[in-house]
Amino acid sequence: MMQFQQPIRGKTLFVLAGEVSGDLHAAGPVSTLLEEAPGTKVFGVGGRKLAELGAELLYTTDQMSIMGFVEVLKQAAFLRKVIGELKAAILREKPDAALLVDYPGMNLHLAAFLKKQGIPVIYYISPQVWAWKERRVEKIRACVDRLLVIFDFEVDFYRRHGIEAEFVGNPVVEELAELKFAPKPEFLARTGIDSDARIVGLLPGSRKQEIEKIFPEMLGAAKRIREQTKTVFLLGRSPHIDPALYERHICEAGVEPLDCTSYELMQYSDLELVTSGTATLESLCFAVPMVVLYKTSPLNYFIGKRLVKLSNIALANIVACGLLSEKQVVPELIQHEANAETISRKALEILCDDSVSSAMRRELREARARLSSDSPSRHVAAVLLEYL
Repeated sequence: MMQFQQPIRGKTLFVLAGEVSGDLHAAGPVSTLLEEAPGTKVFGVGGRKLAELGAELLYTTDQMSIMGFVEVLKQAAFLRKVIGELKAAILREKPDAALLVDYPGMNLHLAAFLKKQGIPVIYYISPQVWAWKERRVEKIRACVDRLLVIFDFEVDFYRRHGIEAEFVGNPVVEELAELKFAPKPEFLARTGIDSDARIVGLLPGSRKQEIEKIFPEMLGAAKRIREQTKTVFLLGRSPHIDPALYERHICEAGVEPLDCTSYELMQYSDLELVTSGTATLESLCFAVPMVVLYKTSPLNYFIGKRLVKLSNIALANIVACGLLSEKQVVPELIQHEANAETISRKALEILCDDSVSSAMRRELREARARLSSDSPSRHVAAVLLEYL
């Protein structure tokens, strides 16, 4: 059991979690911290989860969800404004420590500023420098006091670069362990799904750009799959996306998926079509077969292809097969391959062959066991309390 230091009241913590997943992962440690040190003031950038804990948010994840090289350039003036205001708030509040969660573009910039102010920097969920922008390792070495990582292979990677990283376990495992689900027959009865129908889940992502680029191809694939086998489609919507955006694409495609939570979708689906990101790691934890998709603007793809060093982009494959492996447990369809025809063909190969889907489930379960069942929330909170 993690031992906490005696809490000291009246301290201040700066948090920067610029994405929806970062807000979720930050909420666990902050909640645990506030239980131990209820007088702690928390301020910075986050989303609904941190707001519910009473954090004073200068900006929200809705405002900060900017994806892609081109989009970042377009929003450069806004991002400079955000950084300026955050620096002013840090100088005004003089926090005792800073918790930076993922979101490396802004967090590493703020880390350097915080370091100059003598404020301890705890970085939770490392930038994926093992995939691209390895030069960021130097900034991490110079500016980060404690590096808390969520994949065990990251410890060895950073050690090779002279940085001591601490493996704290994976927050996805911790968060999913708290979920409870009804038996599948009860879910089928509630939703009106025939027991002999195949269930395919659609997870198009949590950003507007992903919905625009990938969701139409998913729906096009769904239409083709439905023509080949009796199938019902579930849709996991992001609460941060305007429902009208989904509806426009659904109407154009003529496919009507059933709404459910993303985790219900993972629990009950025979197969998922999922946009690359944290959702592939969550799906790995459910051991659900999947086809991973990613599609962006031609310029973003051109730049990214030259920067990313890994053969695989899906966390599900990286965890299951290894950092530098070219093997894939789940298929990845990237850019021009992420089209309705190719997606449907890959999906049907899995849906119509039980041996393929069973083998995929087995390998995903084995990968899940390597993520550790440690409690990141308690571990990270204990580290924070060392500085408060």
